[in-house]
Order: sequence, then C-alpha cells, then structure tokens
Amino acid sequence: MSALGALLGQRLRRDRWQLVLWVGGTALLAVAAIGGVQQSYGTEADRQEVLAAVAANPVIMLFRGLPSGAELDAFTLFLILPFLAMMAAFMSSFLAVRHTRMDEELGRAELVAATPAGRAAPLAATVLHGLLANVVLAALVTASFAGAGYTPLGSLVSGLASAGVGLVFLGVGLVAAQLMRTSRGANSLGVWVLLVSFLVCGLGNALGTPSTDLQRIESSGLTWLSPFGWAENSRPFADDAWWPLALCAVVAIALTALAVVLQRARDLDGSFIAERAGRLDAPATLGSPIGLVWRLSRGSVVGWAIGGLLTGVLATSLGSVIDQIGTKIPAVEQLFAALSKNGSLEQGMVVIFFTIVGVLAACAAVQTVTRARQEETHGTAEQVLAAPVDRVRWLASFLAIALVAAVAVCAAAVLGAWLGAQAKGADASLAWDALVAGTGQLAAAAVFLVLTALVFVLAPRLTIALGWVLVLVALLLGMFGPLFQLPDWVTNLSPVAVTPIATTDGVDVKGLWWLLAIVVAGGALALGLMRRRELAAGD
Repeated sequence: MSALGALLGQRLRRDRWQLVLWVGGTALLAVAAIGGVQQSYGTEADRQEVLAAVAANPVIMLFRGLPSGAELDAFTLFLILPFLAMMAAFMSSFLAVRHTRMDEELGRAELVAATPAGRAAPLAATVLHGLLANVVLAALVTASFAGAGYTPLGSLVSGLASAGVGLVFLGVGLVAAQLMRTSRGANSLGVWVLLVSFLVCGLGNALGTPSTDLQRIESSGLTWLSPFGWAENSRPFADDAWWPLALCAVVAIALTALAVVLQRARDLDGSFIAERAGRLDAPATLGSPIGLVWRLSRGSVVGWAIGGLLTGVLATSLGSVIDQIGTKIPAVEQLFAALSKNGSLEQGMVVIFFTIVGVLAACAAVQTVTRARQEETHGTAEQVLAAPVDRVRWLASFLAIALVAAVAVCAAAVLGAWLGAQAKGADASLAWDALVAGTGQLAAAAVFLVLTALVFVLAPRLTIALGWVLVLVALLLGMFGPLFQLPDWVTNLSPVAVTPIATTDGVDVKGLWWLLAIVVAGGALALGLMRRRELAAGD
C-alpha cells in the first residue's frame, strides 16, 4: 500500500498541470455552452425549429448529440454532451498510455518492478489516477450546470455521463498499452477506437426514429455499440436515466480487468501485437534526416489527410440543410452571416467546417513536431546527431514534414469540398470559397507548428503537453466562440478564427499577414535557438 500511495502521488504530481488543463477546459466548455445557448437560442420556438430541421436532416447528428426536447437544459446537452465526453475520453486514454507503455519504453517500469512494488502496483496506481481525474471532471461539469440553475439531478447525470465515457477510454488506453509495442502505437489505437466510437454513435443517432413532433429522436441499435451512445441515452434533463451509465461502468471494469490479465501474460516491455518487421536493406531515402522523419510520420499524415477530405466534403454538401435552418431561425442566420462577412449561409458553412480543417491540420503539424521530443527522450535523436547531422538540420526536417502534413490536410479538404459541391450540384463558387479558407487555415496550422517548435527548443519537457493544449484552446475558441457569441477579441485569440475568407466583395484577408509574420519569425527563432541547445533527456 505504501508503494501504491507513492506511485499515485508521483502520477498526480507529474500530471498536475495537464489535468488542470484537461479538466478545467472541459468545465469551461460546459460553462460556455450554457451562456451561448441562452444567447443564440433563447426562445423555445428557435430550439424547436432547430430540432425539427435536425430530425429532417439527420446527417447533422454526426456532430451533435441525441435530441431529447426543446427545453433549454436538454437542448444545451444535445449540443455539447458529445464534446464533453470526447474531452474526458482523450484525457483518460492518453493518461493510461503515458503511465504504462511509455514508462516501459523509457525504462521506468523496469526500475519500479525491481522494487518491492513489483509490476502490479504501477497499473493499479494508474487506474486510481484515472478514476480520480474523471471524478473531478464529473464534479466540475455537474457544478457548471447546477450553478447555471439547471436541475441538480440532470446536472449530476451530465457530469457522470461525461466521466463514464472517460472511464471506458481509460480502460481502452490500458488495453492498448498491453497490445502495442510503443506508446505511439498505443495512443494511435486509442484514438482510432475513440473516433470510430464517435462515428458509430453519430450514425446510430442519424438512423434513429424521430417523434411525431420532431423534438425527440430514439436512437437505433447501432448507437448502443458505442460508449458515446450510452452517455447520450442517459438523456440528462429529460429522462435522467442511470442504467445506460451502468454500461460504461461495466465495460470500464471489464477492460481494466483485461489489461491486468494481459499484463500478467506478457514479459516486461513485450507486447501482443509485434512491430512490423523492417526491410533487410534500408531505402536510400533514410540516408537523410528528412527521409527518416517522413518514414516515421507518413502513416499519421495520411490519417489526418483523410479526416480533412471528409470534412471538406461535408462543408459543401450540407448547403440545403443550412438553408432550411437559417431561413427559419434569425439567430442562426446572423451567425452564418457574421462568419461569412454578410455572405451566404453556404459560405458561412464553409467557414465553420474549414475551421475544423484548420484544427486537423494543426494536429497533424503538432504531432509531427512532438515526434522530435519523443525521439529525444527515447535516445534515438542522439544516434542521428552522432552522424554528420547538426541540430538545426535535424529540427528543420521535422518542421518541413510538419508543414507537408498541414498542406496535405488542407489540400485534401479543398478537394473534398469540390467533390461535395459537384455531388450536390451546389454553386461552383463554393469551391473557390473552400480554396480561400483552406489556404488561410494552412497559415493558421503553421503558427501552431512554429509555436510547438519554440516550446521544444525553450522548454522541451513541456513540448507534448503544451503543444496539444494550444491546439485545444484554438479548437474551443475557434469553433465555439462564434456559436456561443463570445467577444470578438476572445475568439480572435485563436489563429483558426482570423484566417482569410471569401466574401461577396472579394477576399477578406483578416489576420493573414500577422499569421505569416509569426510563422516566419517563430520558425527562424526556433532554428536559431536550436543551434545552441543541448539534448534534453527525460520526460
């Protein structure tokens, strides 16, 4: 027990700032949703029109929750619950891998196993750590809704639903860490399970049965294959059902037990899914640092580009849906008009979806740059730099491939927008709007690239945590700022919110020149400082 307490304290200390950002960010998102819905959809008639349009066009439910009525509190959860649950899921999955597989990679687990703590205590400490993090998240989400005057029971169900999904993905992360050979592979597996679960839930809701008044939808059986579906079917502030959340608890316990069994059945630093065997002879491209970085990153670049392609398709293929909603609800029409600088509703839709593209491109770029930190902590960077490769050239290789990743995502999104416009017979000018928006979001993604590089040079231990936090903040401000009518100066703190857009009068460059100036100056500063920076081992 003393070893378990010491390990738990070590995890809490190591993750204190990351958990503050994840948990605090989730609570702030709930608070922003409350204020935004009250401002944008203040009347029940507005909310009824939105739900009727959703029932008639269920593709919208791929990105929202399960409608349970037009009451203010239930409508708020329809808009925000999937994202609260997703935040908890990402936090928990990354936490599980960080303290299991990553510790094995870095040799920490072997040191702990050599003490009286053995191999079981670290896993138990990680489970307790994840449980505490989700309990705090549930408490803050509950307090956010209850503090706004929503019913206490519905507020509690909202918090437990968010944390319930988090606990399921804590188990997913623990199992992935047993299956995969590297922390990178385990995190990738966890993210793919999360995204597929989210999509399955959305499809299940889209295939559901609407009520006669179009204010409520009963999800199809497909939804019950996803923990997001279990959380949404608890229907906070409508049914306040507890039993779907019991499914989250049962699956979380089962996955944790499976992780324990798998750990006992394998050797330390072993895995059940072996790494793919390499070629006997290395290709010529691996003779340069940029070729090596591309080899490490190409899989993730393709994955992010596919996400950009699908987002681009949706950006131009939902025009009829937006027309139906916007022409009936003045608040929605004003939102899209503001986003498109008084352009059409379809132009506003392109702006919103390409904000998502900017976030995806930023994720691709940040993930590539953070690989430099991973290579450094794993000791492989030292081997590369022992060859005739200087530190500036080594870092520049990661920055170059990160830029390629961002370009791939934005280009795929523009292609998808063109395909979506062609398939729906939409106005051909939407493809031009998408090209302008995609080019601007590329500049925004490049800002995150250089900011992460600067963190890597100046505070290497914060590279991974701070790099992803910057993207998370941009996501919250860029996507939810206009929807929740936050002040312009707050929304404009996100680079993805100040990129150029096409308007009826031409192109509004907005903050493009500032973004480019930050990219050039930040990139030059990062490479210049790298010349004098020594390798920083450890996590």
